[in-house]
Amino acid sequence: MVVRRAARLALVSAALLLAGCGAHSEVVRAEDHRAFFLWAGVAPQPVLDRAEEVYLLDGEVQGAGRGAFVPLRGGVPRIAHAGLWLVVRTNRLDWDAAVWPRVLADLERWRAGGNRVIGLQIDFDAATRGLDRYAAFLADLRIRLPQRYRLSITGLMDWSANGDPAALARLKGTVDEVVIQTYQGRATIPGYADYVAHLARVPVPHKLALVQGGTWREPAAVRRDPLFRGYVVFLVNPAP
Repeated sequence: MVVRRAARLALVSAALLLAGCGAHSEVVRAEDHRAFFLWAGVAPQPVLDRAEEVYLLDGEVQGAGRGAFVPLRGGVPRIAHAGLWLVVRTNRLDWDAAVWPRVLADLERWRAGGNRVIGLQIDFDAATRGLDRYAAFLADLRIRLPQRYRLSITGLMDWSANGDPAALARLKGTVDEVVIQTYQGRATIPGYADYVAHLARVPVPHKLALVQGGTWREPAAVRRDPLFRGYVVFLVNPAP
């Protein structure tokens, strides 16, 4: 009897542990959202037909010297039903002078192609200690960008917890939104709730980027954040 009771207790404990794990992590389903990142090499999915916003990678700034613009799309996209963000991925801030007109020309081509272009997003993994330099780059970009286009940037979760308040404040009035990345590769970064708890320290409207198929359970702090503007799902190809 004692053995059976102990066995039952062990099973109940295991069940509660599994239930607790499930309560703290849910699979990110693209179907539950309406804003998406679509990167080069990722096949379009049916969820894009119901999208309200699409962040579409247009090209990268990379290479030797001061970098060059590398286009990643062969033609002009045509997404009439959703707002469109042109995304430029970069690993450097010392852009060659020829990069700027090329990026601005692509915005105009997308708009002339019948798209509802919202604006430009810069995808740059700015280190928390380098936010001042990044803010200066963005201020220069804002001057170059026609006023009809909004300016978005991606951000790291560490900004909210450890970013210098003065450096973060410099983003206000320059960028229209920050999309905070909560993942690396195909996996959600562990301990994300601890970072999200400080998200209100980012003084501009912000969204959270989730990876399709990753795990996520919304921390309570998200809905208490007056500048939170929703989620963007990074679409991925099915795992082989």
